[in-house]
Amino acid sequence: MVEKIDVEAVPEKVVEPQEKVQEEIGAGSLDAEAAPVKVQKAKQKAYVPWYKKPWFRRKILPWLFILPITILYAMVVIGPALSAIGYSLTDWSGIGDANFIGLENFRKLIFEDANYRKAFTNNIIWMAFFLTVPFVLSLIVASLLAGIKRGAMVFRTALFVPYILPSVIVISIWSNLLSPRTGLGAQFAKSGIGQWAEAMGMPTLNRAFLGNPDTALLSIAFVDNWHFWVFLVVLFLAAMQGISPALYDAAKVDGANWWQEFYHVTLPGIRPTLVFMLMMVAIWSFLVFDYVWLLTQGGPAGASEVLGTFLYKEAFNRFEAGYASAVGLTISFFAMLIMGIVIWLRRRGVEI
Repeated sequence: MVEKIDVEAVPEKVVEPQEKVQEEIGAGSLDAEAAPVKVQKAKQKAYVPWYKKPWFRRKILPWLFILPITILYAMVVIGPALSAIGYSLTDWSGIGDANFIGLENFRKLIFEDANYRKAFTNNIIWMAFFLTVPFVLSLIVASLLAGIKRGAMVFRTALFVPYILPSVIVISIWSNLLSPRTGLGAQFAKSGIGQWAEAMGMPTLNRAFLGNPDTALLSIAFVDNWHFWVFLVVLFLAAMQGISPALYDAAKVDGANWWQEFYHVTLPGIRPTLVFMLMMVAIWSFLVFDYVWLLTQGGPAGASEVLGTFLYKEAFNRFEAGYASAVGLTISFFAMLIMGIVIWLRRRGVEI
């Protein structure tokens, strides 16, 4: 059934005042000398409020929409960041007045504080570990899973389970597994094979990995990596699915083996994702805190101390809030330095 249209309800064509006056002059119903006055009056009648004008909608209105989140961001991020810069130049204890001391905190950090240098060295070791071990594991496993068609979702789900576990639960599990009394090493030492290995003078797993200065930091990195590397697997799998199968077919026609396909087809295909995650992991390496603090609190004897735990102790154990602010700024500096290197390489034409 066709609906009837009310002709009177249809809006008329909008005519500009200047065009309407020109039509009246052409028809002879209006004197040319009176035309400017009528045009001015018509424009006054067609006045558009400022908030409906195009320039306001295009240039001002979008900023008004993001103004609330901008104010919130300034209060939560920019404000504390500026205050940290200010407190880093003082000897503030966290309570009371802050006395300005200039760059004394930074001079002490760089030239005098051996604990800071130790924590920084541990962060470098941590970064080197996480830029190699999890990436190698995840690239190999992702390339193998990419070729699985049946049951692929089951394998991916099973691998992703450790990543969704809260860090407190992961730490509780591995602190028990690494216990020298009740852990896996202790149970293995009590078995026949463990006793035979000990009798032969072979090294056993019955040792305090978290209590040994030589193994504490790498043991914590192992626990953190156990839950983290599967996150990289999922990202690399998603990136590999975007590579055209025709490239692999062409490589097979040319007689390429698995390694040649991986090196010449897979890696170039996932290069943007790979480089981005390398940059992010390098930055995250300077922000590590929870696993170190919950497992060893930087011990034993500072063997696993990192910049995050060092900052926490300076601020809340020793009440050196100004000094801790200086430590925090150095962490931000290293993160920005990593980002700056990546940006510089891209501007130099390096394909990353």
